[in-house]
This record gives sequence, C-alpha cells and structure tokens, in this order.
Amino acid sequence: MTRASLDKQPHEVAAMFDRTARRYDLVNDVLSMGQDRLWRKATAAAIDAGPGELVLDLAAGTGTSTDAFTMLGARAIACDFSLGMLRTGVERRGGSGLYGGGVRGVSFVAGDALHLPFADDVFDAVTISFGLRNVADTDQALREMLRVTRPGGRMVICEFSRPPVKSFDLVYTQYLMKLLPQVARAVSSNPDSYEYLAESIRAWPDQAALAAVIQKAGWRKVAWRNLSFGIVALHRAVKPEGVNP
Repeated sequence: MTRASLDKQPHEVAAMFDRTARRYDLVNDVLSMGQDRLWRKATAAAIDAGPGELVLDLAAGTGTSTDAFTMLGARAIACDFSLGMLRTGVERRGGSGLYGGGVRGVSFVAGDALHLPFADDVFDAVTISFGLRNVADTDQALREMLRVTRPGGRMVICEFSRPPVKSFDLVYTQYLMKLLPQVARAVSSNPDSYEYLAESIRAWPDQAALAAVIQKAGWRKVAWRNLSFGIVALHRAVKPEGVNP
C-alpha cells in the first residue's frame, strides 16, 4: 500500500504521512506556490492566542503550523497520529523524544483525533489545518475537539475547500487532478500520496456544508472566510457555556 484510500483507514493514512514526513513541508511549499505560509499566518491570526493560553494543534505534523501560535506567549501542543511526522518535528528542534521538551513553548504528543488523550475543558483554543479531511469520522473529531475545549473557547479549522467562482474552480480542478501529481512525482518522496490529496479535496464538502457539520457537532457562532479565492477556507466556532459532549 503506497497511498491511503478515500475510506480513510487510520493505519493507511498514518503510514502515508510517515513516508512523506522528511520532505513534507518542502513539498507543500512547492505545490502551494508559497501560499501555505499565508494560510498558516491567517490561521494563527484567527486563533489569536495570548499569554497564558493553551492551544491544541491537531494533525500538526512536524509542528510547522504550531510555532505560529506561541508568538504572543501562548503554549501549544502539537498532536498527530503519524509518529514519523512527530519524530521529524522533534529532531528538527534538537530533541530526541516525542514529547519534545516544550521547545519554544511547543510540546509534541502522539494522539488520535477521534480519541484525544486530554481531559475535558483543557484548551483555550483548538485548531486543525488540512487534517480534518483525513480523519475517518469528521463528526467524532469535531465532538472530541469540543470536549477538550473550555467553555467559551474557540476553534479554527483551516482546510481545502471549493472556489465559489465556477470558471476558477474548473481551472483549479485541472491543476489538482493533472498537474499536482506530476509536480509531486518530481519533488516528493511518496508522490502517490498526492493523488490521494487531490481526490480527497474534491470529495470534501464545500464551505456551507462543512459549517453545517460543525454546527451539528455542538459548536456555535460558526463562520468562515475564504483564502486564496476559496481554495482554502477558515472556519471558526466557539464552544458554548455549559456544554459537556
């Protein structure tokens, strides 16, 4: 098995990311033409984590996204179920274990988004970037994120979406299905995984449909805004008071 399939078996997805870990950040930068840096900045701005706050970054991979949440003095946990991704992130910071020693306010923890290894009402904010699409049960992941967030805490999801302008969406689809896999073959250590990436993006719900799923999971004040003409969308929500999912 060289790539995950769209039924999203957890062991297949984890193994796929293990194989891509070493060059994952570089490949993302190339394939997005540098837009991934802007998406990370927008996500961090939406989280707006301040001193004393604790942020959970799910599907954090090597922790590239997590660093942005500590700039204003917050602490952050980078959580992922790909041990290869976590090890790469820890090694880049000079660590030797999965828990990373809290380097620059970031700790690395192995965990499954469907069964998070954290107590109720712990985090001031939770976020997941380009990972919700890969979990086997979106509803369960959203409920788990709700469980570990304190009442009044916030959630931000950064995920691929659907450009609302049909002419641009057609061009983007051609890039996803034809050009992206070709570029991935030239720069990635596991190019087949990027065929899965393209297929999973096209199978993912659009902005309004995902907002409805988030609302159904118990989150409130759900809103979104498009980035890069709708290629990516930021969905934001708040955990209401008195909720015990």
